[in-house]
Amino acid sequence: MSEHKATIQWARNGADFGYKNYPRDHVWVFEHGMEVKASAAPQYLGNPQLVDPESAFVAALSSCHMLTFLALASNKGFVVDSYEDSAIGHVEKNTNGKLAVTRVELHPKIVYSGAKLPAQADLDWLHDKAHRECFIANSVTTEVHVMPAG
Repeated sequence: MSEHKATIQWARNGADFGYKNYPRDHVWVFEHGMEVKASAAPQYLGNPQLVDPESAFVAALSSCHMLTFLALASNKGFVVDSYEDSAIGHVEKNTNGKLAVTRVELHPKIVYSGAKLPAQADLDWLHDKAHRECFIANSVTTEVHVMPAG
């Protein structure tokens, strides 16, 4: 099928290694050289100017849903002009009492054009199918709820 690789680079750079002192900033290096500066979430002593793993996880779920949705919509003959999602991930204790991203809410706002516009039943089918076919959603136990804008 396919492989997807990332290299994570972190260095203490002489900083004290006490829990509240060591740096959380690091770099994600993806295939083809793309680099993303990252840190822990601010709640966990990270840099608020950088992406954190929890937000990246939410973005990955949202992005996968969108890409799957776009493929399905295109195959059904619908023309999508724009797609924007204000996704929200919730870190809570899971059933084992461990902190986890237990649920993610997707709030897609989609603009269509063309002669064939989707009815509500089409949208329900597209979002349901997109969720069931999304590689990332199929890889996690996080609940994903799609709440399209009215």
